[in-house]
Amino acid sequence: MSLLVKGGTVVTATGVYPADVLVEGERIAALFEPDHTPALPDARIVDATDRYVIPGGVDVHTHMELPFGGTAASDTFETGTRAAAYGGTTTIIDFAVQRTGEDVRDGLAAWHAKADGNCHIDYGFHMIVGGVDDEALRAMAHLAAREGVTSFKLFMAYPGVFFSDDGQILRAMQQARRDGTMIMMHAENGLAIDVLVRQALDRGETEPIHHGLTRPAELEAEATRRAISLADVAGDTPLYIVHLSASPALAAVSHAREQGRNVFAETCPQYLYLTLEDQLGAPGFEGAKWVCSTPLRTRTEPHHRDLWRGLRTNDLAVVSTDHCPFCFKEQKELGLGDFSKIPNGIGGVEHRVDLLYQGVVDGKLSLARWVETLATTPARMFGLYPRKGVLAPGSDADIVVYDPHGRTRISTQTHHMNMDHSAYEGFEVAGRVAAVLSRGRVLLEHGQYHGRAGHGRYQPRGLSTYLR
Repeated sequence: MSLLVKGGTVVTATGVYPADVLVEGERIAALFEPDHTPALPDARIVDATDRYVIPGGVDVHTHMELPFGGTAASDTFETGTRAAAYGGTTTIIDFAVQRTGEDVRDGLAAWHAKADGNCHIDYGFHMIVGGVDDEALRAMAHLAAREGVTSFKLFMAYPGVFFSDDGQILRAMQQARRDGTMIMMHAENGLAIDVLVRQALDRGETEPIHHGLTRPAELEAEATRRAISLADVAGDTPLYIVHLSASPALAAVSHAREQGRNVFAETCPQYLYLTLEDQLGAPGFEGAKWVCSTPLRTRTEPHHRDLWRGLRTNDLAVVSTDHCPFCFKEQKELGLGDFSKIPNGIGGVEHRVDLLYQGVVDGKLSLARWVETLATTPARMFGLYPRKGVLAPGSDADIVVYDPHGRTRISTQTHHMNMDHSAYEGFEVAGRVAAVLSRGRVLLEHGQYHGRAGHGRYQPRGLSTYLR
């Protein structure tokens, strides 16, 4: 059956214009100027009058069901992808995990088992490589060639869990350069951080704010510069810095990009809106709700201003969420009396589109850049374009109708993530997701949810379209 998204203003990464969008089956069939839309008496109409019509959001950094810190992320693939759909995200890329001593292929198979038949929206996988050795390097090549996994995450932090030393990182980067794949880097100097954490605990400094104080911006910047240098030595390996939070790390990325390097970075809404003092430093143990890594940064330095500017200049290419939710009760509380035992993660997969639109309203982003950072660039960066991230004939009919005149109040009482708190509790932002389509299926309309687990399909990915 045909479906027509009618009367709206289409917003793409290249412009804003009135158009009606015709959907046939799972794909976009055509875009029409409003006065030239053919009569379609049998088509289902989705009314987009006075609203924006944008590609479905692509969140390339989520952690559903991730085991961490003696517990596991509280959102399953079922609950997390349902929440994502409510928020206008129609594709996620999650992280399958290999720890030291485990087989990379087994790690990917375990994540397929978690997701298969449970997702409300489409999904893909990056691969965390926690043990770089000859077998892991062979597996990287196999996953890229046969499994549609073309990006691999390494950690300069978490010694004993995910940490890779510089030699291992260099070998993985060399492999990625041979295969044309992307290295994603958690850039923090984990060895130095562990020293600072131990010293703080020995002084009796156990409150959540010390999570941030022992992970200073300088150690994020140092690791970012080191990752860039290693990628250069490996032959300009494509490098993507995840969850960049601080001005000096951004400066390192900007400098590399000025030199024409294959260096990219993302930031997340928490680093655009939240601060070390106001959230992580909340009274008592409340700050545990905002423990994540990299941490929230101080409001006394211009991190927020610089990150918004980085989004405008494209030194920050993508806004993802690093959605890794833990409930306050029984999960975050594992760190009572010892901030180093608080599970690291913030939930936000439902709020990215709205929080970034507030940046448009505040004059920090254009409408086109809003769409580019939340949908088009993520799809291009990670081999999903033009299937995803664009409204064009032949592309998947992943469409969001967005009401710029609406308001969204973020609260535990109204969100759909499996969490007992909200990182943005009480925030009221401009705009509201009015309707969501995934591959032509209406998931959300008129406040009613029509999606189901199992609709989402695994999306094998190609190579990034940004690489030299």
